[in-house]
Amino acid sequence: MTEPTPLNLNADLGESFGAWRMGDDDALLRVVQSASLACGFHAGDPTTMRRTVRAALGAGVSIGAHPSYPDLQGFGRRSMRCAPEEIEAFVLYQIGALDGFARAEGARVSHVKPHGALSNDSCADRAIARAIARAIKAYDAKLILLAPAHSRLAEAGAMEGLKVAFEIFADRTYEDDGALTPRAEPGSMLHDSAACRAHVAAMLEAKGLVTRRGKVLPTPIHSVCVHGDGPGAVATAVALRDFLQKNFALASLPALFS
Repeated sequence: MTEPTPLNLNADLGESFGAWRMGDDDALLRVVQSASLACGFHAGDPTTMRRTVRAALGAGVSIGAHPSYPDLQGFGRRSMRCAPEEIEAFVLYQIGALDGFARAEGARVSHVKPHGALSNDSCADRAIARAIARAIKAYDAKLILLAPAHSRLAEAGAMEGLKVAFEIFADRTYEDDGALTPRAEPGSMLHDSAACRAHVAAMLEAKGLVTRRGKVLPTPIHSVCVHGDGPGAVATAVALRDFLQKNFALASLPALFS
């Protein structure tokens, strides 16, 4: 009998800040196998970071750093004009901050996934992508880069010799160049769990990104992301887990590369 193909389901978590609460992290940690945690620049104060690290480890979920532009007010969703040296430095800073909390709990950060505008910019801009990849390699060359499929970031990670996991988004639509549909455009977000499941199923069957216009962009797929900040995030994650585990062996990101 053929062993099922391994696949990862992940969520972006730890995005509360102080008294402000974002998402239901505890519920999502019972569903996903890996979590990318905010590191303070777009969300995630130190207490939230420590609490979420502990919760993830308690749930047996592997943890990754989710660095962003220094944009608390805009939740990291606004592009900033930063030199590559600045980007490299603040990505390195954020990885170290989260890994400090992980080390205090006897664990380590195992992957890095840029957030928001930093991720979007790195998908198209080689200089930004390479700055992020250099920062990851400088901190720990064994870290996994969780990067959007069909992106400059994935290319930069491979150039630096990093392990690269190709990610697709369950709740976002794609344009024909492989970029995410801008959030300001109608139809950029999928809020219904059934629509998200169908979107993921189409991409897994096609073995590539499926754009809004029906174009298929072939790519390996290692991980499926559910954004943790949406009101339907938990329902979507549960629906995806129940669907995916029928045909795949759900596993953490480190397990995919072990």
